[in-house]
Amino acid sequence: MTLLNDPRTRRRRLGAAAACTGLLAALLTAVPAAATPDPGDGPAAEREISRSAQAGAAAAIADGEIPGQDEIVHSDNIEHLTNIPKDALSGINSDLAFQGKYAFAGNYDGFRIFDISNPKSPKTVSQVLCPGSQNDISVSGDLLFLSTDSSRSDSSCNSTTQPATEKSSWEGMKVFDISDKQNPKYVAAVETACGSHTHSLVPERKNVYIYVSSYSPSASYPDCQPPHDGISVIKVPRKAPETAAVVNFPVLFPGEGPDGGGNPGSPTNPGVSKTTGCHDITVLPEKDLAAGACMGDGILFSIKDPENPKVIDQVQDNVNFAFWHSATFNQKANKVVFTDELGGGGAATCNAAIGPNRGADGIYDIVGKGDKRKLVFRSYYKIPRHQADTENCVAHNGSLIPVKGKDIMVQAWYQGGVSVWDFTDSSAPKEIAWFERGPVSTTTLSVGGAWSAYYYNGYIYSNDITKGFDVLKLSDRRTDPAQRIHLRELNVQTQPDYFD
Repeated sequence: MTLLNDPRTRRRRLGAAAACTGLLAALLTAVPAAATPDPGDGPAAEREISRSAQAGAAAAIADGEIPGQDEIVHSDNIEHLTNIPKDALSGINSDLAFQGKYAFAGNYDGFRIFDISNPKSPKTVSQVLCPGSQNDISVSGDLLFLSTDSSRSDSSCNSTTQPATEKSSWEGMKVFDISDKQNPKYVAAVETACGSHTHSLVPERKNVYIYVSSYSPSASYPDCQPPHDGISVIKVPRKAPETAAVVNFPVLFPGEGPDGGGNPGSPTNPGVSKTTGCHDITVLPEKDLAAGACMGDGILFSIKDPENPKVIDQVQDNVNFAFWHSATFNQKANKVVFTDELGGGGAATCNAAIGPNRGADGIYDIVGKGDKRKLVFRSYYKIPRHQADTENCVAHNGSLIPVKGKDIMVQAWYQGGVSVWDFTDSSAPKEIAWFERGPVSTTTLSVGGAWSAYYYNGYIYSNDITKGFDVLKLSDRRTDPAQRIHLRELNVQTQPDYFD
């Protein structure tokens, strides 16, 4: 393993190559600011890049400015313990959830359960084939929840792709009984408008509420009609999950006309996604709060009544944010980190041509009290290492590292790798650790890298789109106190109160 400890040495050639070729400007024009790559059941697409960009990547590798193809590099305070390659499920790896000694890994072809009782040597417990991008995953007690956001012929795990224009097509939530981890059982399916790109749990003793995020309606889709300016709320009784059903569709962006009241997007706001739903929601049940990343808008809302969430504040960034992707609260619930998925997760946006503010995190303070709280922008954070023009790279899924009195999180950046950063001072965030691989390819723009990177019970777990399941050990005096915090369960989009 090579250690590249000075990211400043990695800026020169890559910045010049991007500026000269104009590749990124053309690419971002061609690729809409949609959500993460969704090739359905097929392989991730590759795109040719210019010869000068290929030469720039090759020269940067030769000069040591970036790691070689698939080469693993990291800061001195991170150790790469192991990688578990894909096995029976060959699709894109997606999100992660945790319970006890188990990690649950989503994949566009289904999900995989790992025994992580020995983090240095995870063991596969079971793999479930159930295609349906993007198979966003979470767990609560004996139940596992899986999102389906590709139009299917039916709700079964044997379904095939089918056009969304057909009324019989199905998309939505699937529910599994995981009381036997070696033999999960499919127990319920709930169809939701526009499918389920992601979902977030609001767990109670008797019921689990699911906030389903989906978007991109069309008048030609019978079950996904515009303006689609809200979320689906599903109620799942724990003792009778087979009776799970949609109980509400709260409108989060009320407004006149067919487009609702969210961001109108282009051409009014060039380069910004039109808001037609939410991409992801993070809930903080102990504080009765939720933060929504909703395409062209960021929102803060109250979930005191989980069936009827109420928007408290709504913000936009029409200069630097293209697609509001996800959200993370700090422990005190007086800050929110929003991510921008510029280029849809399939573009090379971590270079000088794009700069430090686009495709970055936006850090917002929460000021005020009760329903009068407001989101106030403070700064941006982006990884300080430029990537090659063959590497898809942008802010993606991460979690808090529970250190009392500090705001520190770990975050995935696709082929930008894994970044650990401190935003205790919300106006001056800084990176304190990192891990990444070299480019998947040096000749084509190929989709790969870390989809999710989460801290759980002393270790960082990352689901790499193409390479598999990674386990990292972070050793740093600033984060070591987090090793004392152990959870029974973690769904990152349902943030716990670590110090209650």
